[in-house]
Amino acid sequence: MSELNRGLLNGAVGRRISAAVLAAALLLAVPRSQVVTAAPAPVRTATGIRLNAPWKVKIYELARGTFLHPAWGWQHSERDYLLALRLAQDDHLKIDKDALFAAAFLHDMAAFRPCADRKLEHGACAALESPAILKRAGFPMRKIGIVQQAERGHMYYSNPGHDPTAIVLHDADSLDFLGDIGAARMLALTGAKAPSFAPAIKALRGFLTAIPPRLITPAARRIGKRRVAELKAFLAAVQRETYNGRAM
Repeated sequence: MSELNRGLLNGAVGRRISAAVLAAALLLAVPRSQVVTAAPAPVRTATGIRLNAPWKVKIYELARGTFLHPAWGWQHSERDYLLALRLAQDDHLKIDKDALFAAAFLHDMAAFRPCADRKLEHGACAALESPAILKRAGFPMRKIGIVQQAERGHMYYSNPGHDPTAIVLHDADSLDFLGDIGAARMLALTGAKAPSFAPAIKALRGFLTAIPPRLITPAARRIGKRRVAELKAFLAAVQRETYNGRAM
């Protein structure tokens, strides 16, 4: 290497070392309180529910990965959870949010993981089989009784008992059968090979009379009135547009 090249190389190395030393010195000179580090973004569900415990992340991943159905899937669970929170807030009910989250995302699991006893009602099946899933996920098992009660009593025809957490899930799940969302869910059950969607329409008409009297909380009854009116309007339009049901 020539003397000229050696001099240029030594000069470049020296400048890089000097720049690194200067940068380190400037960083050390900045008070610790002024050093800003980016906080990790909170993990949330599709609708913004905070997954603020590792077990919630695991249960949500299970739901998103395996509970896939337009009527009974994870989206229905998210709606149930959020609506149940709203009912509790509106009526000033003290609920267990951990138990509500677990029950909301596992109450329909039997639709995807059938029980060994096929005669067991699907809410009772969830109450029987969800504890093992929740335990593996790290759920605080002292709350499992509330989860099981909410799972057993979530359907509109079931008795949720006296626990506020179970009551708000029952009412939220019932409301999800009404309104336009109820219509969307029932029509989703028709399937591509069905000869008609008339059975879904018949079920929706039945919900109009079966569900409202079974709503428990005042907030659910108020929301129920609006959703009943919404569903009635939808059904009336379907009746007109199918030539009084003759082309349904």
